[in-house]
Amino acid sequence: MSQTYQRLRKQLLLGIGGLGGIFVLGTLWYMLAEGWSLTDSAYMTIITLSTVGFSEVKPLGAKSRLFTSALIFMGVINIGYIVNRFTEAIIQGYFQEGIRNRQRRRVIDQLNHHYILCGYGRTGHQIALEFAAEKIPFVIVDNNPEAVIEAKEHGFTTLQGDATLDEYLILAGIERAVCLISALESDADNLYTVLSAKTLNPQVRAIARANNEEAVTKLKRVGADAVVSPYVTGGRRLAAAALRPRVMDFVDGIITGTNRSFYLDEFLIEVDLCPYVGQTLRETQLRMQTGALVLAIRREDGTLIGGPTGDTYLHAGDLIICMGTAEQLRQLGHELGILRPYWAQ
Repeated sequence: MSQTYQRLRKQLLLGIGGLGGIFVLGTLWYMLAEGWSLTDSAYMTIITLSTVGFSEVKPLGAKSRLFTSALIFMGVINIGYIVNRFTEAIIQGYFQEGIRNRQRRRVIDQLNHHYILCGYGRTGHQIALEFAAEKIPFVIVDNNPEAVIEAKEHGFTTLQGDATLDEYLILAGIERAVCLISALESDADNLYTVLSAKTLNPQVRAIARANNEEAVTKLKRVGADAVVSPYVTGGRRLAAAALRPRVMDFVDGIITGTNRSFYLDEFLIEVDLCPYVGQTLRETQLRMQTGALVLAIRREDGTLIGGPTGDTYLHAGDLIICMGTAEQLRQLGHELGILRPYWAQ
């Protein structure tokens, strides 16, 4: 909700509240000063404020005539103020903005197992494009009105507010989210955001941006599941592109972009869901059934098995890293009894 819309709304409510106060003041005056009934006092106040020109309900004394004149003056000013604010709202289209805000609020309230992206700067913009390409439900939280407008122009679901505050994370549905990405410019803001997110939903996967090594350590200390430094990652990517350009082109082609033929994905083996626990890859015949390629297996104790052979066993708690087409990976997930990424379960 923009600051202009909030200001206009407050002004309209102030004007309406002021008119109500003037009505109460006039009614009390006629009841106390003239001894009229509540009905007569309220009726006299209404016809006075509306300036319809009706005669007095009962003859008024000199003091009440002066008060009535002042009541007319206050009413005209107050009603004129309300009409002015209301006209501005219509001309500027703020009522339409209010409707759109309520529609976005309903969309966010309906999100479940979604992602929350905090910060829509250059980094956040790229993250949002990747999420959109993957058709992942997500909401952007940013305190910058210009960034929010830009995100809306791309068709993204947005929420303007400070992501470091609990109230905006709650509005973004942090209790129902599976992952939060804090890509704010400040390390301190990322730290507060991750801390708030983990406090509100300890099960949410929190990923944060860090500008230096000290921030990486602190973010992990408050519960960040993964911390990415654009400078470190960018440096490694530049070096890899210089040393192994074709490999990096291939890796980029299966990790990012909208026109991919192959994808990388990961699946967590659970004993209650996967029917292949305790079998070798040859026995499972996953390659034959799905066409997906198992690139690596990370054991529950952290051991990484690269290029597993047909004699490699599947254990409960294994994280399988695979490559294949979108359909092949969907079929593989179905065979393994997995419908969502492991952090969404």
